[in-house]
Amino acid sequence: MSRRPPHRMPPSSQVHPDDEGAGASAYAEVYRLVRRIPPGKVMTYGQIANLMARRLSPRAVGWAMHGSPEDVPWQRVVNASGGCSTERLPDMPGGLQQQLLEQEGVKFRPSGTLDLKVYRWEP
Repeated sequence: MSRRPPHRMPPSSQVHPDDEGAGASAYAEVYRLVRRIPPGKVMTYGQIANLMARRLSPRAVGWAMHGSPEDVPWQRVVNASGGCSTERLPDMPGGLQQQLLEQEGVKFRPSGTLDLKVYRWEP
């Protein structure tokens, strides 16, 4: 996947890693965590952000996923509603993330969301 151009976030207590010099090492930490998510389970961007010692924002986790290496199961990271945020990306085929999760046994509601009480993984 290609990386999206960086966007500026409004000031907050959460930062984009490139703004604080954490950059690649913060993303590598995200990738290590996402590689541990078992098939058929998911984590949310916010859940990962909360586990990061460097105070990454959920949006920064999303940036990391969009540019992740091929061996990172990016499809296992969903939004706080249990939905697939990749649907908004112009370079991502529609329905791909949901399809990949369904191949792992994840069931989606008619609304296009999954039940986080069932599928959320806690490391």
